This record gives sequence, C-alpha cells and structure tokens, in this order.
Amino acid sequence: MVKAVVGANWGDEGKGKITDMMAENADIVIRFQGGANAGHTIINDYGRFALHTLPSGVFYGHTTSIIGNGVALDIPKLMNEIRSLKDQNVPTPKILVSDRAQMVMPYHVLFDAYEEERLGGKSFGSTKSGIAPFYSDKYSKIGFQVSELFDEEVLKDKVDRVCELKNILLEHLYHKPAIDKQELLDTLHQYRDMIEPYVCDVSSFLDKALKEGKTVLLEGQLGTLKDPDHGIYPMVTSSSTLAAYGAIGAGIPPYEIKQIVTVCKAYSSAVGAGEFVSEIFGDEANELRVRGGDKGEFGATTGRPRRVGWFDCVASKYGCRLQGTTDVAFTVLDVLGYLDEIPVCVGYDIDGDVTTEFPVTTKLAKAKPVLKTLPGWKCDIKGIKKYEDLPENCRNYIEFIEEQIGYPITMVSNGPKRSDIIYRESKLK
Repeated sequence: MVKAVVGANWGDEGKGKITDMMAENADIVIRFQGGANAGHTIINDYGRFALHTLPSGVFYGHTTSIIGNGVALDIPKLMNEIRSLKDQNVPTPKILVSDRAQMVMPYHVLFDAYEEERLGGKSFGSTKSGIAPFYSDKYSKIGFQVSELFDEEVLKDKVDRVCELKNILLEHLYHKPAIDKQELLDTLHQYRDMIEPYVCDVSSFLDKALKEGKTVLLEGQLGTLKDPDHGIYPMVTSSSTLAAYGAIGAGIPPYEIKQIVTVCKAYSSAVGAGEFVSEIFGDEANELRVRGGDKGEFGATTGRPRRVGWFDCVASKYGCRLQGTTDVAFTVLDVLGYLDEIPVCVGYDIDGDVTTEFPVTTKLAKAKPVLKTLPGWKCDIKGIKKYEDLPENCRNYIEFIEEQIGYPITMVSNGPKRSDIIYRESKLK
C-alpha cells in the first residue's frame, strides 16, 4: 500500500512531523520531488533535526529511505546530512538513491544567485540552492543523471557540451568567471565515489516491494500553492508538489496511492515571495511568528522569518482538492491558545465580488480576505490525547474549518513531538 504526505498551502505545514509519525508503520519512505531548498524539522528521542533531502522516516531501524528520481539531488548536502545523523547517534539508516535521479551541480547554485542578483527588485525570493537552474537543465536535457557518473565517455562528452553553453552565459550575461572543464569533471568523479554505495534501480526495487505487500510512504516538499502548474505562478518551486507526482517522482503506478494525508497548519505561514491573501503584519504578526512552530516561524533551511497569516479556507480547500486528499492533518493548533479571538479567512473579495474558489495569480493579486472571527480557547492544549478533552471552542474551531474546506480532519497536532497527536473520527468520512 502506498500513502502520501503532502502540503496544502505554501509549504512549512508540518509534513516532517506527520511523515516521521506515519513512518513507524511503513517499510519504505520516499522523497519524490524538490531539493535541499526546504527543510523538515523533526523532534524525537534522538534530538532535534532539520532534514533537507533525507526522508523524515530515517530515524526508524526498520525503514528503507529512498531518494526518488524526481528529487534535485545535491550529493555533498546529502552526505553531510547522513554524517550529521551519525554524529547525533542515530543508527545508520538504510538509504537508496535512484540511478535516474539528477544532480544539483555547483554551477546551478551559482546561476541561482547570479540570476537573483540580475533581477534585483524583481527577484523570485529564491533560497539560492540551485533548484530552478537544476530543473531548467533537466528539462533542457543537459542535466547530469546519477547513472551517467559510471560511464566516463558519456561524462566527458557532457562536460564539454555543458561548459560550452554555460560559459557563454557566464561571460556575456552575468560577467562572472567561466567553469573549468577539468575541475567540473573532478567534481563529478568525487560525486560518483560518494554516492556509489547508495545507487539503486529504485523503480524495480519498489515494484518488488509492492508485490510483497510492503507499506510505502511518499513525502512531498512544500505545498500545493508552490506547484508550478497549480500554484501562485511564477512565485513557485520548480517541481510538482502534488501527490499525483509521487507516482512519477518515485517510479510507481498512480493507482497504488491509496491514502493522501494533506497537512494544513491551524494558521498560515510562508517563506519567500508570492501572493498571500490572509497575511498579517506588524506586532500581530510578530507575536504569532515568535509563538509559532517549535522555535518560532523561521525556515528550517534558510532561517528566514516566515510570513504569517490567519487560516485560509479558500486556499486550503483548493490545496486539498488538488492533492486528492483522503485525510487532513491539522498542525500547530496549540500555538493559537493565546488568542481571545481567532480570525479565519472564509472568502476572497476581488473587485467587489466575493468568491470561495481559489483564482489564478493575476486575480489573486487583487484579492482581499473576507474574515470570520471565532472565539479562542485561552489555554494550553499540549498533552491532551483525546479529541473530546479539547476545550469546546477549540473543537468548534476545528469543526468550522473542516466544514469550510470540505475534507476530513482526522489528525490534530498539538505539540512538536511525534507523540503530540490526536486522532479523531470526522463526520465527513
């Protein structure tokens, strides 16, 4: 059976915790898209971790962790991540890397920074991890696939072709130093030596595992609104963030995905630029930001302060629909316990017309939030294990949002640890 854990919104919803929790009952956990440009914060018995490439199931001895073909693989970062687990006394996990995955190259990181610099005030708010240049090269068919590391003739030929193209851009567009062919080849040889112990025909491995009845968990990066087709384009990431892409990014048939857990925060947050209708500012935002998450609302990879806002029913309903949601995991609910009243965005006012359907980006830019205010519960709900033990106003908040988005909230997270979770029966199920 295949299950997917994905995000409904802008990313940063708490997918890492939910994946870490669900991995207890999984045999295989797969990252199927994205790169090391966003992180998942995990808190467990071994300590606190910010994972960037490794799936959030690496802490269990019984799981196999897989980097799928859809991932932007930064080999040195992956090696550092594996090393950091060992340094914190995590048992060595079983890790496989798809031979069809493609690699983030050092020049991708440079081009990412150079382009943001060139764009100036019109930049995309990139994390400068090389992700957009990587995917651009992948679809331009000049990317380096892991399997090519083991064919020297192919490698040398591609290095020649890539350097010729990139050096023209470096010289004439960015006015930066050229790439040295021998240095690039030497780097690729180093990558080959680093990654060789992990390389595998992942699609074949998964085919066998599924025939044996194994449980597979797909872990997405970011959320629906950062999808290049269905998100807030162009302020999006460069690979599909949807559960449907899990089949492609892992190499399995789409009909194998039986459960799609879509993670929503109890309020909204986002890193980077782009439309964010329910965003709040000033002291109100600062207080939510500082109280939010495990150590405040700051990016696990970048450390950047996250933008924050009230829960957005319009965006979340859309996000859940695009993911094909079977279950909603509602996270960081405990953060809101300080508020007397909690606004919720229930519609968008666009040029005087109110809609509950998420629009295209050009219309989104004109949208103003239509807010409904609910009473707060004014207490700490950490440690509560049963849904009926939550304060009445807290349960009312959950049930109001569930009704607005139209998807069953079956898990409620009320703290940072994997044990801080409440399971509930939804009337929508």
